[in-house]
Amino acid sequence: MSASDAPLSGNRRRQMKSAARLYAVQALFQMEHSGQDAQEVRAEFLGHRFGLALEKDGPELSDGDIDLFSAILEDAVTWQGRIDQMTDRALVAKWPIARIDPTLRALFRAAGAELVNPGTPPKVIIMEYVDVARAFYPEGREPGFVNAVLDHMAREARPEHF
Repeated sequence: MSASDAPLSGNRRRQMKSAARLYAVQALFQMEHSGQDAQEVRAEFLGHRFGLALEKDGPELSDGDIDLFSAILEDAVTWQGRIDQMTDRALVAKWPIARIDPTLRALFRAAGAELVNPGTPPKVIIMEYVDVARAFYPEGREPGFVNAVLDHMAREARPEHF
């Protein structure tokens, strides 16, 4: 059995899922700004970005979980209207999703894609995307904002968990 055939540890699987979530936010951001569709962006990320460092001086990211990354992209596109409505209801009336930072909009769409599916517990999704927010906004107040919005979205999408 070669090293590449060895089963992944639980920690390694979690790292891969976390990386996939970060990449999904980046991909959704890119889709919005470039006009590329999900298949084009997915191919670019899988071919050129998975496993690369987030920042030149930052820690290197794990290869992402390709299945999770692909599912988030597909579901974010498929359910974008529903996800954006949930996000709007979680935001202050003066700040509809169209007015928020595009990175946060991509983050809410990625998280919303996971919330509309029963697979991952909502509290895990919230924690993971708050960590993604910390990666993009290490000094800002955005992680707390993300936590509050995602908590509201999760309670709407999966009230049985609260």
